Amino acid sequence: MAKDGSTGSTAAATTDGTTTGSGDIARSLELLWGTGDRPSRGPKPGLTLDRIVTAAIAVADAEGLAAVSMRRLSTELGTGTMSLYRYVPGKAELLDLMLDRVLGEPLSAEREGGGGLPDDWRVAINAMATTYLDNLRRHPWLLKINQARTVLGPSALRGLELSLAALRSMGLRDPELIGVIITVNSFVEGLARTQGDAEEAVAQTGLSDEEFWDSQRPYLERAMLSGAYPMMAGMSEDTFSADFDHFVFGLERLIAGFEVLVAERQKAGGSSG
Repeated sequence: MAKDGSTGSTAAATTDGTTTGSGDIARSLELLWGTGDRPSRGPKPGLTLDRIVTAAIAVADAEGLAAVSMRRLSTELGTGTMSLYRYVPGKAELLDLMLDRVLGEPLSAEREGGGGLPDDWRVAINAMATTYLDNLRRHPWLLKINQARTVLGPSALRGLELSLAALRSMGLRDPELIGVIITVNSFVEGLARTQGDAEEAVAQTGLSDEEFWDSQRPYLERAMLSGAYPMMAGMSEDTFSADFDHFVFGLERLIAGFEVLVAERQKAGGSSG
């Protein structure tokens, strides 16, 4: 068993710590909910679980999730690697704590702003999508992890609770409310992943987007003149303009679609939205 893994690991493919819930689930839950035993002897004075998670997030933000290791964190925190294991079993469990921490960041901002999500479900969906996109941009490594089996901590549950409360006025069935959240999150993640991939491509190749597309221009121009692609050739010059906000466009269309469903339910005698 690798030291960064645990006895609860479920698959060899998850030993790099990129799948939530792949470690010792019971231990992750104890740490998330504050029921686990705290080290009583041995660790460096001032070392806390909170500091370890904070340092791990900082490393992941700056260099990616692959850079996060117990050895690297021990260097960042100025302590021995074994001291960290007194607080968290390994990287897999640490990832569960990191995820819950960053999921709680929008909640902290809302508390500072004096409340939860807006009462109007349309405004609430807009706020949910915007804050999630901002979170993904601050922590691009979130898009690199598999959250299919997320270990639910207090921040994750609080976020879901607030979202459901804000969407309740839609008058939809419970599975449909979850469907709304999944639909919005999937849209945001898809857009953020496309933007993140574009930035990563620039970093990996050294070519800007302009340079990349300019290298293809002669071939594309010949293709457009060939007559084989009339729809593409007839598109306006601003079709792929960076000025067009695909996030706003897509989100507005999603909300409009949900409005149709809510109106149908109201017409059928459902609760008001």
